[in-house]
Amino acid sequence: MQENWVVMARKDDFSRIAEKFGIDPVIARVIRNRGIVGDEAIEAYLNGGLECLEDPFSLKDMDRAVQILKQKIASGAPIRVIGDYDIDGIMASYILKRGISELGGKADIRIPDRVRDGYGMNVNLIENARSEGIDTVLTCDNGIAAVEAVALAKSYGMTVVITDHHEVMEIPEADAVIDPKRADDSSPNKNLCGAAIAWKLILALGGDREMNMLQYAAFATVGDIVELTGENRIIVKEGIRRLRKTDNPGLATLCDVTGIKPEVITTYHIGFILGPCLNASGRLDSAMRALSLLEAENEHAARRFAEDLKELNDSRKSLTESGLKEAKEVIETKELFRDKVLVVFLPEVHESIAGIIAGRLRETYMRPAFVLTRSKDGAKGSGRSTENYSMFEELKKLKDILIRFGGHPMAAGLTLKEEDVGEFRRRINENCTLTLKELLPKVRIDVPMPISYVTEELIEQIGLLEPFGKGNEKPLFAQKHVYCDHPRLFGAKHNLLKTRVRSMVSGKSGPDPSGIGFRPMVEGPELDAICFHNVDELYKRIEENPDVAICYEPEINDYLGQRRIQIVISHFQ
Repeated sequence: MQENWVVMARKDDFSRIAEKFGIDPVIARVIRNRGIVGDEAIEAYLNGGLECLEDPFSLKDMDRAVQILKQKIASGAPIRVIGDYDIDGIMASYILKRGISELGGKADIRIPDRVRDGYGMNVNLIENARSEGIDTVLTCDNGIAAVEAVALAKSYGMTVVITDHHEVMEIPEADAVIDPKRADDSSPNKNLCGAAIAWKLILALGGDREMNMLQYAAFATVGDIVELTGENRIIVKEGIRRLRKTDNPGLATLCDVTGIKPEVITTYHIGFILGPCLNASGRLDSAMRALSLLEAENEHAARRFAEDLKELNDSRKSLTESGLKEAKEVIETKELFRDKVLVVFLPEVHESIAGIIAGRLRETYMRPAFVLTRSKDGAKGSGRSTENYSMFEELKKLKDILIRFGGHPMAAGLTLKEEDVGEFRRRINENCTLTLKELLPKVRIDVPMPISYVTEELIEQIGLLEPFGKGNEKPLFAQKHVYCDHPRLFGAKHNLLKTRVRSMVSGKSGPDPSGIGFRPMVEGPELDAICFHNVDELYKRIEENPDVAICYEPEINDYLGQRRIQIVISHFQ
């Protein structure tokens, strides 16, 4: 696979930083590469805690929302929380209901059905609330686009408070609208997820003084793939500490069912194991099942929900693989790979997995991808983008043929008439200005560093930079001329490669121990290396020429009490 390897070369006095903060100069370089500049910012990055969180009242309309909700709580008025069916919406809904209840209020939750209702607060949900005697609606992770539903609610004399974090096109006429992406919002963090905003609202109301619900905001921040920089990184860092000692029977049981020890939870476990189980409920069934897990009062009650969610996620994986295979067949048969933006129409694929398939296509074909399915409203789907292509902005250019759309630069959802799919594909590609070079995936290398420099102490210091995620990626190192020896393939599908690696002495060779010819001279320790991506290609590459350039992440392999340094090969040339 062609890739554009780029070494990040930001300048600073790394020796001084290393000495001042007691870290290796390599770690100082990585910190600078994450955009952290100045001693105060470095101190906050390495050691910052709850004191670094922003004031909830810096968010526009937070004061109005607090005033309204305090009155509703005091009067005993029922509050209807309307959330969303993904990790962020589920966690935000749980935070609001629990927080309001602990403050003495009455709250219940409704989450739209993905297929029947579609995304966000809608007219049907307002009608249902009114028929059930609810006069106050509080949204989370949605609502900023619900202009029609809000107008209906207000015509009925209902109170509406919106908390959202999506892009703003028109501000609904609600009683309070909290969204950091409002043009008139001056809060410092524009990248909060919906659950983090919900948590800040509970804090502003005087709740969660022990910060126990921070674990749910952290879970959602990782699951919604917002940038782990500044305040978001503190939310996740402090939230994971609480998550590792969680008092929530549902989350503890889900960890048990998926084989995770809570005390070792990382962003990886949230993003790739636990989070998808919660997401699966909203994709294939009802997100209320995930809420039932969170609200379970003991392990016995939680186990059935946890096992159901894991089973749903296993089904989701199977459906995804089947849909991905079909998508690739369509792309190859119709030669859609010639397009700069992929638009694939899969009528029979479940609409809930369209976004996942689009993400996998983006990785395979190295370009933005939309996957559309057939729904009762027309062709409905999701897109996943590359860093040089703002999907939301490009959709705005085609709003004349879209029934509805929304999202972010990196992901979007849309609905259009089925007969307009061809026109959408043509115009989205005509408008695309991406060059062939921009389509190549960019691999950002923090430090060109020989593998012989890796020590246990350096790996432990890399841990100071956690939690890792979007915007605060795990450090990536690279070295040319690595001698790879004895490659072996493992796993039922031969999807893991193990090899032994050493640094080569450039341009020098010596007798081969086998007595046949010569082999490159090597230096430094021999280390174990593993690779999970393109393993067949790497195996063939090593067999043809063991002199390989690699990008890698060092780690400690602690097996049966024996600690050994190993490197994970992520890219190679």
